Amino acid sequence: MSEKTWRTRALAGGAGLVIGAFALAACSAPGGGGESTEAPVADATITIAETNEFTSTNSASATGNLDINGKVNYLTRSGFYYVSDSYEVVPDTSFGTYEIVSEDPLEVKYTLNEGLKWSDGDPIDTDDLIFGWAATSGVFDDATFDADGAVVSGTQYFQYAGSTEGVNTSTIKDVADDKLSLTLAYDTPFVDWNIVGLIDQPVHVVADKAGVEVDELISTILETPRGDADNPVEPNATIKAAADFWNTGFDMTSLPDDPSLFLSSGAWIIDSWEPTQSMTLKVNPEYTGDLKPQFDTLVVRFIGDPQAQVTALQNEEVDLIVPQASGDTLEALNAIDGIEVLQGSQLSYDHLDLTFAGPFADQNVREAFLKTIPRQQLVDTLIKPVVADAEVLNSQLFIPAQPAYEEAVAANGSDAYAEVDIEGAKELLAGATPTIRLMYNINNPNRVAAFEAIQASAAEAGFVIEDVGREDWGSQLGSDIYDAVIFGWISPGVGNGTIPQIFASYGGSNFNKYANARVDEIGTTIPVTLDLDEIDQLTIEADTELFKDAYGLPLFQGPGLEAHTSRLQGVTFMGNQTGPLWNFWEWTVSE
Repeated sequence: MSEKTWRTRALAGGAGLVIGAFALAACSAPGGGGESTEAPVADATITIAETNEFTSTNSASATGNLDINGKVNYLTRSGFYYVSDSYEVVPDTSFGTYEIVSEDPLEVKYTLNEGLKWSDGDPIDTDDLIFGWAATSGVFDDATFDADGAVVSGTQYFQYAGSTEGVNTSTIKDVADDKLSLTLAYDTPFVDWNIVGLIDQPVHVVADKAGVEVDELISTILETPRGDADNPVEPNATIKAAADFWNTGFDMTSLPDDPSLFLSSGAWIIDSWEPTQSMTLKVNPEYTGDLKPQFDTLVVRFIGDPQAQVTALQNEEVDLIVPQASGDTLEALNAIDGIEVLQGSQLSYDHLDLTFAGPFADQNVREAFLKTIPRQQLVDTLIKPVVADAEVLNSQLFIPAQPAYEEAVAANGSDAYAEVDIEGAKELLAGATPTIRLMYNINNPNRVAAFEAIQASAAEAGFVIEDVGREDWGSQLGSDIYDAVIFGWISPGVGNGTIPQIFASYGGSNFNKYANARVDEIGTTIPVTLDLDEIDQLTIEADTELFKDAYGLPLFQGPGLEAHTSRLQGVTFMGNQTGPLWNFWEWTVSE
């Protein structure tokens, strides 16, 4: 199940997409989550299985926005909040505090605790927050893009995978002399202010790699005017140097000799990595927060095959697995003694996206292809063996558990694709036999099955489906090697950034050249809208536009499956992209 992460609603993990993304208020965590424990750290190792291979210590970048990267980031970074298994935003006051100090205009004050350090001993201070704001806000961008997403004028600095809407109306003010507090002032209301975490990469590392001094970079960020696409200017050399490194400089295929590329501010630090095999994390000695693990070593094994994960669990080679859910996998797990199996609904969905170019530049061809997609067959064969009452997903923007789902389905036009309609597809094609290059993850059994079913059904209407499935599908998103792609998004469970991130023409995760002026308008309106009912209505309208344009099709919501050995306790089901790691500090080990 390899996915991206969808920032503020997150690409789907188990399946593998800062400000919460689809990445992406004072609440309390259920079960005491986040409370400090004084229990001694046990000399023990917990081993977990993950589907995808690690690729980057910058999960916020366009190239690093994969589920596994986000999970390692979660283990190795501290911040002002985390998301609980009931999808509440829970402040981590052992890192610092943030609070609204003015509602009109909206101003949020961030205060760091004293003594916070990166794992190299460098202090965590407002310089890091200011840089994080610059990297994830898009405030300096003045780029204009063509229909293919290429910059035709101006500059896009940071290739941030999430949505910058709302944050891009903000300004840094009142930076304290002791570098422990600052205020973020917004020009407009912003519904998701409480998931703007600011902390990102260590600014002293970025500055060093960019060849600039930290003071120079920070002063430039604070003094440079906002970008204006209508009046682009020459690129700022200092910010561009930092952005150029940030965009890809933390991507890796093996553990670098330079430890500054994998620093930690969190409870864990990367100790070693054997590519394609496993990664070992150790307790970070510089971490002083409350979310301290109760064991000293965490090993992440990369096991793509669900049955191989089950076998590893049965053989006690791993303690926790989150395999792609299937009837065979569930049956195999239920036959193992001495383990606990946890089930629930993932905040993820599989979908088919069409590129608005090549054969799919023609709306008739798009509609014809979508009429051939055997969605009910996929649900019956892939999902119902795990979730007996599973149904086809009929919204791009809501899942069935959300109150607005039924209203959206009644309005959005998804009924045009309720059943396979080969004759209707043939009529739209009018004798044409388009060749469609369909990309998917060849290591994901559900994606392989979906490809085969779509290939067979579409052929009946005259389509020629070319197999361009591959292992590195994630890095190819947005490229010109495919016409359609099957993958998944998974959400953090908080925030409202889905439309601006994925479906707006300016979105950091718009991979298929889709552009709709009304969807763009909705994408800029939702972040500044505080009425949740109004947000639902705007989202339903955008959902309707997506179906009207034959954007693609949602297939099904992903079922969630976790299993762990009896020696590991404290694990709960978590449906967002963090998965069961969300409360690693509550895990205990019995030998």
